[in-house]
Amino acid sequence: MENTFESKLNNLFVSEDQIPEQFRIEEIHQKEYLSNGVMKKWSGDVHNVYSPVYIKKGEELKPKLIGSYPVCTEKEAQESLASAVEAYNDGRGEWPTMSVAERIKHVEQFTRKMIATKDKVVKLIMWEIGKSHADAVKEFDRTVEYIYATIDSLKNLDRDSSKFEIAEGIAAQIRRSPLGVVLCMGPFNYPLNETFTTLIPALIMGNTILFKPPKFGTLLHYPLQEAFQESFPKGVINVIYGRGNVIIPGLMESGKINVLTLIGSSKVANELKKQHPKVNRLRAVLGLDAKNASIITTNADIDLAIKETVTGSLSFNGQRCTALKIVWVHRSKADEFINGFNKAVSELKFGLPWEEGVSLTPLPEPYKIDYLNECIADAEAKGAKVMNENGGVSKASFFFPAVVYPVTAEMKLYHEEQFGPIIPIVPFDDVEEVIQYLIDAQFGQQVSIFSRDASEVGSLIDPLVNQVSRVNINSQSQRGPDIFPFTGRKDSAEGTLSIPDAIRSFSIRSLVAFKMNDANNHLINEIVNDDKSKFLSTRFIF
Repeated sequence: MENTFESKLNNLFVSEDQIPEQFRIEEIHQKEYLSNGVMKKWSGDVHNVYSPVYIKKGEELKPKLIGSYPVCTEKEAQESLASAVEAYNDGRGEWPTMSVAERIKHVEQFTRKMIATKDKVVKLIMWEIGKSHADAVKEFDRTVEYIYATIDSLKNLDRDSSKFEIAEGIAAQIRRSPLGVVLCMGPFNYPLNETFTTLIPALIMGNTILFKPPKFGTLLHYPLQEAFQESFPKGVINVIYGRGNVIIPGLMESGKINVLTLIGSSKVANELKKQHPKVNRLRAVLGLDAKNASIITTNADIDLAIKETVTGSLSFNGQRCTALKIVWVHRSKADEFINGFNKAVSELKFGLPWEEGVSLTPLPEPYKIDYLNECIADAEAKGAKVMNENGGVSKASFFFPAVVYPVTAEMKLYHEEQFGPIIPIVPFDDVEEVIQYLIDAQFGQQVSIFSRDASEVGSLIDPLVNQVSRVNINSQSQRGPDIFPFTGRKDSAEGTLSIPDAIRSFSIRSLVAFKMNDANNHLINEIVNDDKSKFLSTRFIF
């Protein structure tokens, strides 16, 4: 068989019998959902889930049906909200009043049960969103590591809080207490990991949860619901299904949501916050849009810049908020960078999620390729070109990366977050142009600087740390390690996520204070020694 790009593309999708047996999937038709500690039966409308992996049937390519899930209504969402409100019980429920050590035991129990679902969840990540097997395994394993690291971080925090602080004759014990009912919505690109980086900290801090799975990457949460049901008191976690624009407004308008956590678009977050009637009661923990820039200066190691920018812009097809989404190259280095970049892109393996070493896979969003083509057409109409061979060529749900140059301020690709495999390259003559771009930008998550000149890097760090939340030196933008703060300025984020920051984001400092005198000292000692309070305690978690 001819080993050309065209032949590879034409043979990208295969018939059912050509799928390796260990990666084949049986349809999962979900007819129940977790609410108030019960897997409630559902007999209403369902949404059919089609994989981005098409199946060859004769000469045709057909979408692969992998299952369905409930399309619940506002009624069911309100019932789940009532369950979460009842379980919290104005802070008097079993879960929010439980000791930290006891809550940790419940989360550890859940994690053990979660690990038992690994094969099912990994396979669903692959089939639902087209993520490679290696990356799906990595996402699952990283999520488990995140949970255990969160537990360790909470233990450390609780140990620090197990003592009394004394000042001006007043003694106090300062601990963190929960906020209430949390509405948790995760993204499709990391439907397990990014979701759990908010859900688990919110849960372990004593809040009760309404969890809406993402639009893509929905079914993979079904195998986990039994683990949630068996590991937590009823009503503590409730999984809601349905059209977001149907079920979410009523939840927000109720005023009973205390924390909104969303990893998605700033436009959606803004609309949801406006719907809440008690704005000062609502806390928002948000991971939103980004247009992270790579800056290639005259002093850059071009080979390193190419390597890091290819990975940074095209890991999981560029469908990451932390991806590099615009590349600024000094005009004198543009030809050298683009030639090397194009070569590196051409060497990336494209294929189906189960293929070993695959880098580029089908896209899960049905209309994404239309949008990507619109961006390219807009850029070409305004003077840019697709610089790499086969750039922008697509078949069914697969889109080969397009390197577009020279991108200018008149083009959509200059301003909009493409969230896909297009790499816009902008030439610059003076680095002040790049700084001004970042000042004017709507988003402010990260930037990557490529230079070997200490004076140049130092002069860029100082203005850029006031525009974005993370400056990467000679490396791609990224979230990890998870102990580092993950946030953004402007429309890129609200609140901070990292292992230690997240448990603080979903709780508030509360304290019990008393004037030190014989009567109070005796009273407090009696409470502590006889375990009469779970909050006021000097117990030490090992």
